Amino acid sequence: MKLDGRRQSDNVDDRRRMGGGGKAGLGIGAILLAAVVGYFSGGFEGAVSNVVETVQNAPVQTTADNNREFTQEEQELATFSSQILGGTEDVWGQIFQEQGWGEYKKPTMVLYTDAVQTACGQGSAQMGPFYCSGDEKLYIDLSFFTSMKKQLGADGDFAYAYVIAHEVGHHVEYLTGTLQKAHQQMQRLSEADANKISVRLELLADFYAGVWAHHDNKRFGSLEDGDIEEAINCAQKIGDDYLQTKARGYAVPESFNHGTSKQRMKWFKLGLQTGDVTKGTTFQCSDAEL
Repeated sequence: MKLDGRRQSDNVDDRRRMGGGGKAGLGIGAILLAAVVGYFSGGFEGAVSNVVETVQNAPVQTTADNNREFTQEEQELATFSSQILGGTEDVWGQIFQEQGWGEYKKPTMVLYTDAVQTACGQGSAQMGPFYCSGDEKLYIDLSFFTSMKKQLGADGDFAYAYVIAHEVGHHVEYLTGTLQKAHQQMQRLSEADANKISVRLELLADFYAGVWAHHDNKRFGSLEDGDIEEAINCAQKIGDDYLQTKARGYAVPESFNHGTSKQRMKWFKLGLQTGDVTKGTTFQCSDAEL
């Protein structure tokens, strides 16, 4: 992606020097695949992105490390993430105005290391990036991008941007009321039927990620040769069917809660090609049409 000269968002809360006390069990290095598979096939993000009410948990005990030195790669990823968030703010601010949805309320992106306390409970690097509607923030441990690269072969700056834009997509769902309605419906259903609603939420967030990319490129000329292929490769490798088969040798369709590789690629590409938010009909189409 071409991001030279692009502004960074002012809505970044960098907590990486706060340490990671309270983290569960193994460190990120020992469970990279589990973290990536857990994130893209449900995990914390699958649950938290649907949370509307604030959940109060015991605070995370952290140990500050104000003297920690970040590597060049870590700093570059932090800057990159802030620039992508800034791009989502510009694009969604314009779309909300054009659609008559009112003012776009910008989310905060929290960068953390190992563990973090949120309005939705305690999060950790093992859970992958997630959005919490309780505080309208997206949370990212930047080591996750390294996990994507090493464990799934989902590499490239546009693939990373896709992950951030997907979480922002959940924020758009929250602002438009889709997230709340879906969550209320899921609470009344069996697990299998609730998973089907979750799939529609996740595919809509994929679609919104594509919509952002369409308008960001139109506005800034940000996409370079190979970028689209990076994102499509990422979408293919984060389908529930692909990840479950990779993790345990087989897939269980009734447990899918993010969508298959084919579905995820389809909805991301639709958003990317059209840039038209009105075509995000994951809640209007039939199961066969997903």
